[in-house]
Amino acid sequence: MQRLDPQRLLIERTGAMRHSALVFAGENTRVEPDALRQLQNTASLDADAIVLATPDIHVGFGVPIGCIFATPNLISPCAVGYDINCGMRLMTTPLTRAQFDAPAVARAIARHIPLGEGKRNITVTPAQLDAVLQSGLAAVPALAEKHAAVAAAFAPDEFAHDGARVEDNGSLPGDPAAVSARAKERGGSQLASLGGGNHFIELQYVETVFNSAIARAFGLVENHIAIMIHSGSRGLGHQVADEHMRAAREWDARHGHALPDRDLAYFDLYTREGTAYRAAMNAAANFAFVNRYLMALLVRAVVREHYGADTPLPALYDVPHNIAKFETHHGIEYCVHRKGATRAFAAEQMAGTPFAATGQPVLIPGSMGTASYVLAGVATGAASLVSVNHGAGRAMSRSAARGNAGRGRPAAISDAEFRHSMDGISLICEDRAAIKEEAPAAYKNIDEIIQVVAHAGLAKVVARLRPLAVLKG
Repeated sequence: MQRLDPQRLLIERTGAMRHSALVFAGENTRVEPDALRQLQNTASLDADAIVLATPDIHVGFGVPIGCIFATPNLISPCAVGYDINCGMRLMTTPLTRAQFDAPAVARAIARHIPLGEGKRNITVTPAQLDAVLQSGLAAVPALAEKHAAVAAAFAPDEFAHDGARVEDNGSLPGDPAAVSARAKERGGSQLASLGGGNHFIELQYVETVFNSAIARAFGLVENHIAIMIHSGSRGLGHQVADEHMRAAREWDARHGHALPDRDLAYFDLYTREGTAYRAAMNAAANFAFVNRYLMALLVRAVVREHYGADTPLPALYDVPHNIAKFETHHGIEYCVHRKGATRAFAAEQMAGTPFAATGQPVLIPGSMGTASYVLAGVATGAASLVSVNHGAGRAMSRSAARGNAGRGRPAAISDAEFRHSMDGISLICEDRAAIKEEAPAAYKNIDEIIQVVAHAGLAKVVARLRPLAVLKG
């Protein structure tokens, strides 16, 4: 590797690599050797591709998390990941920290939104599910007519406002016919549910504003409450990913492709199989857009029960970080895979949206117990294909953080350390035994990661938010 400057490392072409790979990482950023090996493997697939890594890079399935893989020729399910359109949504409020009873609101939210893997909430008919898979957010008004919990919180004016503040307006060209019966069975009762792992709902306050003009345009005010939701496509998306990863391995074997890692499977982009995956991926992404939106409706209903029916809770933005989409860069149309990476369009790329003057809002959480950041896209972000990290990135594995007393492996994070890291934050979680997997100490330092992004000119820092209450799966 060659360090180009304090924010960039170049992995020069070597071995089976067909081109170099660029890593955005500070001089003190921890980067796992295995994650770099996965990045090298990704750079062996297509000579016409661009491969980049964000500073939260860590080991993933086949392709590292925190990777941008832009190719004009291929589409790879593992370069999107299992949780298709896992993403972030942020709502702002006029409520101040002093006014807000975060523990009480968190407990109320937990009564309406199930936490944890395998949980169910709103059940839809096959026809309603197909409408969600095909149209994404555009299917929500019809759902509101059929489901009392949705209807009670749904307002057409808010819906129109929110839709303009979702990447791609919350609707990609999905095909319900491309989604298997098993995937539909898994997803048919999981809308408006959070999921497990690192998914969360956080009740936060705006601790610091760094750019007052953009913060004002975003509705971010110091000491005011904001609510962040992190979730994805649930069991439906996992099933879609699993089926197409297996299909990709079979496709590569039939065509004699020698893969550096059997999990690093792909389809040629314009084959029948590649087209089928893209249609199913888009359908799962539409499901995730609706899932986050329905949770936002339920959160709004809870807050309004506590603080009045006219309390504004507008969406700031909703952005995916596990997705593949067509974009033009350097005059070439690429299929841009962002796995654990977030789009960060500059102002000129947001023409016709509410963010034409500011650039796209970028939502980057840290870990529970630490800060989250709101940034804005900038023109110099073209250096990373207008992409930034989706979080802090893991600093230790889940098993190391949790430990396994039955096998004689102590946790790397003690109970006392965990309690101290969550001091002053109300925590509601489904799985107390596994919660240390998500401890702040299991993640990189989010402040240092954001400094790399800012100093590399990938995005502009707007505000830092701190959690008051966290709901985890």
